[in-house]
Amino acid sequence: MAWQADADLAPLTTFAVPARAQWLCRIDQEDELPAALQQADDRDLTVTILGGGSNMLLHADVPGLVVRMQLAGIRHQADPADTDAVLVTVAAGENWHQLVEYCLRQGWYGLENLALIPGSVGAAPVQNIGAYGVELADTLVSIRYFDTQTVQVRELDRDECQFAYRDSIFKRTLKNTAIILSCTFRLSRTPRAVVTYPALLQYPGASADMSPQQVFDAVCAIRRSKLPDPAKLGNAGSFFRNPVISADACAALQQRWPDIPVFAITSATTSATTTSATAATTDVKIPAAWLIDQAGWKGVRRGAVGVHGQQALVLVNYGGGTGQQILDLATEIVSSVQHTFGVRLQPEVCIVPAPPGGL
Repeated sequence: MAWQADADLAPLTTFAVPARAQWLCRIDQEDELPAALQQADDRDLTVTILGGGSNMLLHADVPGLVVRMQLAGIRHQADPADTDAVLVTVAAGENWHQLVEYCLRQGWYGLENLALIPGSVGAAPVQNIGAYGVELADTLVSIRYFDTQTVQVRELDRDECQFAYRDSIFKRTLKNTAIILSCTFRLSRTPRAVVTYPALLQYPGASADMSPQQVFDAVCAIRRSKLPDPAKLGNAGSFFRNPVISADACAALQQRWPDIPVFAITSATTSATTTSATAATTDVKIPAAWLIDQAGWKGVRRGAVGVHGQQALVLVNYGGGTGQQILDLATEIVSSVQHTFGVRLQPEVCIVPAPPGGL
């Protein structure tokens, strides 16, 4: 487990902005992690965990030690409680989309709606990734993680993870103290396609009896048509979370903008779209992309960085841009949307180092 000094981080994140780590080490085996953390503690170094780098904006050089989690491995076993199910345990360093493809080939269903989401398996539970009517929480059984405070490996079941919309205990109570090692999912051997999300229902040939492979193919096609490929255009996917506001606040917005899209929130998942705030009995979610677009930011460019012309939720590095330029642009957008709608956007990406006062 060698440490690399003054390491270039640009190739390790999908924004591809210039940034360097004071120290970088790569973890390929679980038993390497405690030693790396102990060495960092002995040197009084802060520790930053890096997975696939697809949900991170580096706006400056990173002090201390950057630990890149590269744990690999997938294993499965029959579910003793359900003969139709299989329990799949996946190491944190595995690529998420490749996992979805692998499970589909094996005839293990439940993840196909989450195809083409960039990043690693270990990062997926942190924000409870979701797309096209499905969230990670729907199939997750448990998570193993390294507790940096007790220096022990611990396990949480699904309920203990406190999943909510793009949220989990790893963003709150266990933030900066838990390093995810592996995730276990319960997948079905019987195809049960989820075709409820409006964009998926509108896809040519979509139907309620689509096969998991057809859902996978449709999701990939939709995502590719809307989102830029990070390998060709630096980005981290959705930069902002869709804001969740009260039904009363949404009703007030609808009086001024009657066509504002509204989604009801039910526990950790999102229901089909509603046309009226009165249809929601709890808080509601409104698309950040709609707010950003209406505020006039879609397609706006600031030199080497900008807002994608097809998807206002995506900030991009056209080449040669810096993390600080992207952060400045994001700050402008947050201020503009709040001024126009009275709604404050929150970043979905992890901003490193954490900006003073937040975004």
